[in-house]
Amino acid sequence: MTRQKRIKQYLISTITKSETRNQKPETMRKTYPSFIPFPKIPRLFKECVITEKIDGTNGLIHITGTGDFFVDSRNRWLTEESDNHGFRQWAMENKDELMKLGVGSHHGEWWGSGIQRGYNLPEGEKRFSLFNASVWNESNKPTSCHVVPTLYIGEFSTTAIEGVMDRLKDHGSYASSGFMNPEGIIAYHMAAGKYFKVPFDKNHKG
Repeated sequence: MTRQKRIKQYLISTITKSETRNQKPETMRKTYPSFIPFPKIPRLFKECVITEKIDGTNGLIHITGTGDFFVDSRNRWLTEESDNHGFRQWAMENKDELMKLGVGSHHGEWWGSGIQRGYNLPEGEKRFSLFNASVWNESNKPTSCHVVPTLYIGEFSTTAIEGVMDRLKDHGSYASSGFMNPEGIIAYHMAAGKYFKVPFDKNHKG
């Protein structure tokens, strides 16, 4: 082997060893966490649906794709031994009609006699009012249910909110005619897909 070839081979060998030493083992390579993209920000001045906020207790009817039927309060499943103002008992007695709600989770307010404001309902009378007024109305709801009263549908604005609040205060509850101490309103922002509450009581919790 000529002297020139030996020098060339030596240089190649030296460079290869250097590159090998500089390589990081697989376990030392940087790993990236799962990327969470920043959500798209909806426009504020979009359509909203304003309904009356009823002062009762939260209720849920959940129906599975296999036809199983569950009853819930805000944060727990209800059982025969652990009910919530008789909501589960009422739901089981009206199960056949409530199954017409279809598969999914159906939230609403359980309210009336003996619950919060009572709304001047006769002793023992309670009602379940569905929240989703964009889906349910008097013509398609199960006969055992009510729907929270819709007070406004249109572009969101503080002027609209204030106008509905003034009208509700002067008129009284639309859920229970003649009851003059309504709790406030709920504004559902269509683009954001979120509910916002506006109670008359500024010290209202939450």
